[in-house]
Amino acid sequence: MIRFRLSILPLVFAALLLGSIAAAPARAQDVPPPRPWNSLDPAQRDVLSPLQDKWDTMPPRRQATMLKRAEQWTTLPPRQREEIRERIARWQLMTPQERKQTRENRRQFQQLPPQQRAKLHAAFERFQQLPPQQREQLIKQWHAIPPAKRLQWMKQSGHNGPPPGGR
Repeated sequence: MIRFRLSILPLVFAALLLGSIAAAPARAQDVPPPRPWNSLDPAQRDVLSPLQDKWDTMPPRRQATMLKRAEQWTTLPPRQREEIRERIARWQLMTPQERKQTRENRRQFQQLPPQQRAKLHAAFERFQQLPPQQREQLIKQWHAIPPAKRLQWMKQSGHNGPPPGGR
């Protein structure tokens, strides 16, 4: 069961990582023909093996999307694939509520102006560069702040200092 989850996870995460493919309005001639499982080459079947039972019933457009993502997956450097697998494993360990919150956070982040997204991304990168002990300490300090006070601090615009009561 865990092997199955971990084997499909790269495809799911690659889809998230590589972004969604914008589909043009569907026209009859744009719909690719269905691809039976047995028509896939061995490398494609290997990457897409978690979908084997569903493959022949998938809509052709979905099959084409999955084939493209599988091809993208195989071109990723091994280190990047490993990072993706680790993220997928963390996702699998999340509770449904944690996943819901993560999706909501992502939605809110995507709605921010590009300049604010860049600023948050830079702050996250700086946080990631801190020694593990310092990151742990900052997380503890953040959680020690009452939720109402954290929310108040987060709503303040342009605040560059530490959260109130955080240091």
